[in-house]
Amino acid sequence: MSEPIERDGIPQDIVEALIGVRDRAYAPYSNHPVGALVIGESGTRYAGANVEVAHYKGICAEASAIAAMASAGERELREVYVIGPGEHLCTPCGDCRQRIREFASPETLIRVVDAEGRLLKRYTMDALLPDSFGPENLGRDSAME
Repeated sequence: MSEPIERDGIPQDIVEALIGVRDRAYAPYSNHPVGALVIGESGTRYAGANVEVAHYKGICAEASAIAAMASAGERELREVYVIGPGEHLCTPCGDCRQRIREFASPETLIRVVDAEGRLLKRYTMDALLPDSFGPENLGRDSAME
C-alpha cells in the first residue's frame, strides 16, 4: 500500500476536492469563487462553495460546508480548508470566523491554500479569532472548553 500523495502536508485528494468545489462555485457577481472543505470529528469531509445571488447577499463557502456538516448531525470541526481563485490569502470573513468558532475546539486547524492547493497559511482558532465570543459566553457548552 503506497503512502498518500501530499502537497505541503495536505493530502492530494483534499487538494483535488477543494479545487473541484471551488470550480463549481456560483460567483457571477464577484467573479471570486471560493471553496471550503471541513472535516468533522468523525473524519467525514464536507465541501462547500460560495453561492451568490442578485441582491449581493449569498452564502460563503465555509458556511456552506459547515451547514452540510451540521445537517449530517456533526457538531465539532477537526479541520477547515479554504481555497480562493488566486495566489493570495483568501481567509474566512468575519462571519465565517464566528461560524467556525461555534464548532471549533482549540485543536481545530484552519488552512488557507492558493488556487493550486499550496499551503499559504495555517491558523489555530485562537489565532484566527482572538478573544472570541462563543456559546460559553451565553452559559452554554462549547467545543472550545
